[in-house]
Amino acid sequence: MLLDHLRARQARGETHVFLDEPAKEVLRTLFLRQKQGPPRPPPAAASAEPNAPSAAAEPVVREAEPPTPAPATVAATGDTADARIASLRAQAESWPAAKSLGTLRDKMVFSTGSSTAELMLVGEAPGHHEERRGEPFVGPAGQKLDAILGAMGLDREAIYLTNIVKFRPAMPRQTSNNRKPTPEEMAACLPFVREEVRVVRPKCLVALGATAAEGLLDLRGPVGKMRGRWHEFEGIPARVTYHPAYLLHGSAGLRDKRMIWEDMLEVMSRLGLAISEKQRGYFLPKS
Repeated sequence: MLLDHLRARQARGETHVFLDEPAKEVLRTLFLRQKQGPPRPPPAAASAEPNAPSAAAEPVVREAEPPTPAPATVAATGDTADARIASLRAQAESWPAAKSLGTLRDKMVFSTGSSTAELMLVGEAPGHHEERRGEPFVGPAGQKLDAILGAMGLDREAIYLTNIVKFRPAMPRQTSNNRKPTPEEMAACLPFVREEVRVVRPKCLVALGATAAEGLLDLRGPVGKMRGRWHEFEGIPARVTYHPAYLLHGSAGLRDKRMIWEDMLEVMSRLGLAISEKQRGYFLPKS
């Protein structure tokens, strides 16, 4: 080899090598070949039969892709409405679509009330008080709701009360503070609300607050622009009103109470409930 020859001459004390032009040309050729890399193999000769596989070709083996799992579905089962609601409650405990988000707390809060109620109220998500008790609307906002129902001549046992999201939305270092659920969290739990409506088959629904209206009816904007007319969910007439927590704000006054009450008067009319003159006059300015 050339390098071995040059090293041998160097070992004998020679420091310079005379190169004529042919030798220089050989070295230039070698240098260029080394720079360009090893020569590419010539293309395989075309087969006499273009579509015939080469005898020397190895078969290409590909791993079979795992089948895409079918999406989990919610289905109420049982012979009675109570049994079907109980089956939904059991499924919600470990609902993969909600659990996989990693943004909800562990304790599930499902619903309360009658599974054959004519009126169904839908909130957004459980909060601190609801998580502790395992029941929707049991904190200060729940007490306001109880007062509204009482003015209508109803109580919790006569209605069906639920939330779109069945778990309390989580926050860092969370104590009693709450946050509204995200659209993803509501979408993950909405199949349960659909099934609840199909089981209960109420005469009408009420979405409590803008977030519930967004999750249930896909509405956006302030409640003031959503209320005052009927919407529809799963073929059931639906009304939007302010969340009972709205009445806890220091700025809430007689006008705000009257707006909520007007919504409830429309609900009472839809349900065929008797409305007294006293009830019609609630929260109106005194003449």
